[in-house]
Amino acid sequence: MVLLLFVDLDPQLAALGALGGFFVLRTGVPPRGSLPTLASACANPRFGTPDEVYGDPVTFRVQKVAQSIRAPEPRVAVSVAQQGLAARFWSIALGAAALCGRLPDLDPELLSWDPDAGAPDDLWLSEVRARPVTDLDAVVRGGLLVPLSAALRSRYRVSPGLLWGNAGSALAGTVRQLDRWALTHGRPDVGERARTLAGRLFEHPDLSGTLDPRTLRRRSCCLYYRVPGGGVCGDCCFDRPPRPTPGRT
Repeated sequence: MVLLLFVDLDPQLAALGALGGFFVLRTGVPPRGSLPTLASACANPRFGTPDEVYGDPVTFRVQKVAQSIRAPEPRVAVSVAQQGLAARFWSIALGAAALCGRLPDLDPELLSWDPDAGAPDDLWLSEVRARPVTDLDAVVRGGLLVPLSAALRSRYRVSPGLLWGNAGSALAGTVRQLDRWALTHGRPDVGERARTLAGRLFEHPDLSGTLDPRTLRRRSCCLYYRVPGGGVCGDCCFDRPPRPTPGRT
């Protein structure tokens, strides 16, 4: 595994690997050869069939997640798959911004994705280009989450509120992880930057209403409680799993 190294940025970015797999971004040519970019994955399927990696990577990933967690309905797998990618996007970008004061350009044309990999999602960047932290919202929310949400909603019946709730929850989780790292390593400045940057991100209408500002609990549910053996998440809007609606599986 090769950690992302910036030629013109603080080499301490390599320390992000210590936070876990969600913060690792690999560069160069993937060992499995050519992978679909996020841009092509979110586009309309052009060839192949939905159950083929290159036919429709988004649908393929959802189906893979559905089989893995035994999802009772597609939208549960959609939610879990989308939240996993959102966590990866926020971790890479916010981690780099908080630690190094710059972030990698996660242009969806440059960012490749292996929808057949395990969790966390396997991402590769073909060209490393630095961008200022002021571009954080444009890079992640506008450049990655908006087209991913559109792609998922074009294929499945899932509400935008659920998807943005997932994105907000993933962002808050990234901040918590960076806070823990900052305390452990005596870098309170990193935690403070992460909180400040996240606060600005939460000002956007897509994210502003996703969490309760006092408790940081989300105002929507990711549906994980519907997974066999699953329960409510730590930031769930429910205190306990809701009872099934009569007549609904």
